[in-house]
Amino acid sequence: MFKLCVLISSLLLVLQLGAGLEFKDCGSKTGKFTQVTIEGCDTTKAECILHRNTNVSISIDFTLSEKATSVITVVHGKVLGIEIPFPLSNPNACVNSGLTCPLEKNESYRYTATLSVLNSYPKVSVLVKWELQDQNNLDILCIEIPAKIQ
Repeated sequence: MFKLCVLISSLLLVLQLGAGLEFKDCGSKTGKFTQVTIEGCDTTKAECILHRNTNVSISIDFTLSEKATSVITVVHGKVLGIEIPFPLSNPNACVNSGLTCPLEKNESYRYTATLSVLNSYPKVSVLVKWELQDQNNLDILCIEIPAKIQ
């Protein structure tokens, strides 16, 4: 009986750990993210909760396989298969984001930004698609972040 209880407890623990937040690559071309941190996001949940009428800070650690002379941030929310742009106050990732362009090949970087979650956004589950694009509009990074706006 004791072995059965230990087995069931272990299975439940594995299931709980597997239900945590996963950041997925959605087509990065010249970079690879090593860590994503979102302020106030509970990574034990399947979705990051974004509260309306707040600002959310994000940081992304990444490495680069090719030089980038400029970097632009593009953010979309995907709801019911439709991508809706999230406006950013500063889409130029080379200014006030921890990056100084040009970015060099084989180097590691930390990008930081703030996203305004507007009160006008509907309360829905959304897949946030966060892209850093180079001077040729190619994705250095593309990261999908499961989120829920509340």
